[in-house]
Amino acid sequence: MNSKKPLLTAAAGLALLGTAGCGSTGTAQDAASDEAAGASTPAASSGTASSGAPATGGQYQNGEYTATGSYIPPSNTKEEVTVSLTLSDGVVTDVEVSTSGNHPTSKRYQAEFTGGVQQEVVGKPLDEVKVDKIASSSLTSSGFNKALDEIKSEAAR
Repeated sequence: MNSKKPLLTAAAGLALLGTAGCGSTGTAQDAASDEAAGASTPAASSGTASSGAPATGGQYQNGEYTATGSYIPPSNTKEEVTVSLTLSDGVVTDVEVSTSGNHPTSKRYQAEFTGGVQQEVVGKPLDEVKVDKIASSSLTSSGFNKALDEIKSEAAR
């Protein structure tokens, strides 16, 4: 009888459980938020641009752009993320984000997102900017990325 096989199976199972816990720093709220992401609505975006001078270093025009993206969190209350950014030679030189904060839980996640977004975006070429998760906020990122897509379209004209 091979007594090592059950021991190895148990060790492998524990190793899998241990690594599963390392994959996310999120909460149960994030898991519910990620599931609700599939129920999000298309972005209600409105882009505006100023300074129509063509960029010399990329495919985008230099200027300031603003757009709004939306998402539906588990609270089922539409949330909006308004992104204002400045482009110079295809690189983001400044970004400001404002959020709707329609639900207390969403408001908390949005505050965490807005506190860390500058560090993730400023100084990067616009085509390389795509935010997956900042702090523990993943759905705010989806609204941000929808607004960013609108800005890319507007700046490419």
